[in-house]
Amino acid sequence: MNLPPHWRVALKSKCPRCGEGDLYSRPFSLTLWPACSSCGLDLSKNDSADGPAVFLIFLLGFLIVPLAVVMDLKYHWPMIAHILVWPLMMVALAALLLRPLKALVIAIQYYHRATDWDE
Repeated sequence: MNLPPHWRVALKSKCPRCGEGDLYSRPFSLTLWPACSSCGLDLSKNDSADGPAVFLIFLLGFLIVPLAVVMDLKYHWPMIAHILVWPLMMVALAALLLRPLKALVIAIQYYHRATDWDE
């Protein structure tokens, strides 16, 4: 059986084993299904914990803070612009990226520690 690549599974938020069943039970939630609807993989055995959120915090901080500094030094934005733009951008990016990042961590765990998922 050819396993789908990590990135394809993560972007689609699909099961790491079959690439068909949905991981999340609701569209705007991080709650996983107990099992894959297509292949029956027990998704309750995964433990992505806080890894995706911590990685995302570091990634967004690494990207947004220098961008804010550059915008301040180059364009001299007023403080209210910084207060409005950067927190909204960070929240929006975190909301958009957290689901695929959690799916990626689950896929990596499945591909590299498949014995932890065996029944």
